[in-house]
Amino acid sequence: MNKRVLILFVFLMGMAYAQAQGPVRDRIKTLKVAFITERVGLTSQEAQQFWPIYNEHEDALENIRRKEVQSRLSAAQGLSDSESATLLDNLLALQTEKYDADQAFISKIRKVISPKKVLLLLKAEDDFKKRLLQQYRRRQEGG
Repeated sequence: MNKRVLILFVFLMGMAYAQAQGPVRDRIKTLKVAFITERVGLTSQEAQQFWPIYNEHEDALENIRRKEVQSRLSAAQGLSDSESATLLDNLLALQTEKYDADQAFISKIRKVISPKKVLLLLKAEDDFKKRLLQQYRRRQEGG
């Protein structure tokens, strides 16, 4: 059950992040950069090589998320079985595309930072998402 909630959260946060407008999105990105830089312990030399690769990967993932959202919106429009099957195949292809993008990213980033820092990066990304959700919940509860 918790895994489903986490997957739903990650999906919703991805959608919210992709749809965030102007200053809010920029602020989230700035906070994320600071959070990751601190948690991973990037040196200035590592950061110069790291951030262009990371930003390219984030852009690729954002494009995939947008395609997923468009596909899911299409699914809500009463498709036939054959259209649904095609849409499902497209969603599976997007999952494969995301997996391939993640593989390529880790391959590239390992040349810039140590494997230990790569693991710290993955943990930092998860921790950032959790904090973002906690802040969102607090605001929704009025606290």
